[in-house]
Amino acid sequence: DWRPSSNCFSLRLATMGISRDSLHKRRATGGRRKLHRKGKKFELGRQSANTKLSSNVAVRKVRVRGGNHKFRALRLDHGNFSWGTEAVTRKTRILDVAYNASNNELVRTQTLVKNAIIQVDATPFKQWYQTHYGVELGNKGKTTEVAPVTGSKHVQRKLKARNQGHKVDPNVADQFNQGRLYACISSRPGQCGRCDGYILEGKELEFYVKKMQKKKAKASS
Repeated sequence: DWRPSSNCFSLRLATMGISRDSLHKRRATGGRRKLHRKGKKFELGRQSANTKLSSNVAVRKVRVRGGNHKFRALRLDHGNFSWGTEAVTRKTRILDVAYNASNNELVRTQTLVKNAIIQVDATPFKQWYQTHYGVELGNKGKTTEVAPVTGSKHVQRKLKARNQGHKVDPNVADQFNQGRLYACISSRPGQCGRCDGYILEGKELEFYVKKMQKKKAKASS
C-alpha cells in the first residue's frame, strides 16, 4: 500500500503559493488565532509585475477571480498625462524614473509603479500650448515671445483674450527649457496595463524637487 513519503511533503511545501490571508495575524487583543481552515482561492496573491521602463512594450492578459481580466504591464515607455491647470491631456513618452518615496531601488531599476515621480517628454504639451495661446514655451532661458499669428482677426482676438492674465507656473516653465516635465504616475501599471498620470505643479512640484535635491546632495557627500 502506498504511503506519502517525506519527499512528497517537502514537494508540497515547495509548491505553496503567495497568500494574502489574515488568519496568521494576531487578534486586536494580541492573542494568537487558531488555524481552523486551509487557504482559499480568494486569498491568493500573484508575483508583482515590476513594470520596467523599456521601448520593448509588453502587456500580458491575466484571468482573475470571477472570469474577469487584469492587464499586467511588464514593459512600458509611454502613457497619457494630464496638465491639470490647463485641463489638457496628451500621450507622451516616459524618459526616466526620477524619484520613489518607498524605495530607491525602484529608481535604480527604472520600475514604474503608482506614485513614482518620472520625467516625460514635454514636446506634446509645448505644441499644444503654442497652438492654444500662440506662445512658445522653453526658449532656452529667453523670455517667451508671442509667435506671429497668421489666422483671421477673430482668431487673433481669441488668442489675445486667452493670454490676458494668464500665467504658467515658473517652475513648470523652466522645465520646458530642458524638454522634460516631472510627472506622477496615478494608474497601476501592473493591474490595468497602463502608465497614466499628471504633471507636477505648485506646492507638490516644489516638495518633490526639494526631496530630489536632498537625495542628490546626500549621494554626492
